[in-house]
Amino acid sequence: MTTWTTSSIPDQSGKLAIITGATGGLGLETALGLVGAGAEVILAGRNPTKGHNAEALIRQKYRSAKVRFELADMASLKSIEQFVDRMLAAGRPIDILVNNAGIMAPHDRGTTADGFELQLGTNYLSHFALTARLLPLLSAAKARVIQLSSFGHRTGTIQLDDLNYEQGYKAFPVYSQSKLAMLMFALELDRRSNANGWGMTSVAAHPGFARTDLFANGPAPDANIVFRAIIPVAKLIMGQSAAAGALPTLMAATMPGVKGGQYFGPQGFKEFKGRPGLGKIESQALDAGVASKLWTLSEGLTGVSFR
Repeated sequence: MTTWTTSSIPDQSGKLAIITGATGGLGLETALGLVGAGAEVILAGRNPTKGHNAEALIRQKYRSAKVRFELADMASLKSIEQFVDRMLAAGRPIDILVNNAGIMAPHDRGTTADGFELQLGTNYLSHFALTARLLPLLSAAKARVIQLSSFGHRTGTIQLDDLNYEQGYKAFPVYSQSKLAMLMFALELDRRSNANGWGMTSVAAHPGFARTDLFANGPAPDANIVFRAIIPVAKLIMGQSAAAGALPTLMAATMPGVKGGQYFGPQGFKEFKGRPGLGKIESQALDAGVASKLWTLSEGLTGVSFR
């Protein structure tokens, strides 16, 4: 495949996209790519100040941009429900949903407004609930639905007997579980969309080792000092910009011929950086039996089902 950049994005005029966590980092870069191709974009986030600043930044670059911020706190199922109610009331089909928001490896175990472990709740369960509630609008547009995973899924396991890590919390295993859950969600959603005729193209993407503020929203100041010292150096040597990290997501969202169940990421060493293309899915992510059990557990935890 030749090098794929934002200039490779086909015309997106007339399409509506929703991006969670789009007030900075990868989400903002994804929004810039879609707006630049003509799409209307909703920046879904929890911080109105950052949201309106992101709007202004996008309009500085694209004066005719169709973009707006909408409040959607991905650590609150109530906030997600209120956001979706506004979308359903408007009734406009959604062409692209990018489930991007996330946090990484807080040192201490935290919880969402609903009592979920913070990484599982923010990174995965919130997006499960959001996608389920938006299903009528996504199905109406035969949408592309993109789940943001990570190369961290490689070491992940789904702890079905204690998804919320009420016992034995460890920051990075929990993060890896949440990102494995996102990838398995993408694959299971594809299977169920095909079985139920929902018409969606469900895929996943990851940014590689992108230089974003994910860590700023993650490990606490008293986390492993050596680790915190190494990360900036590792990002510089092995990483890539947030704009480059957003390219696999943009490819998944817009490239013609994308098939459900595909996974996109950088093509360089260990998928840390490089041009975008198809990524490697580890074997545990392909376990349809575990994915089905995870789906059922997720419906029970969130109180939301796909129908």
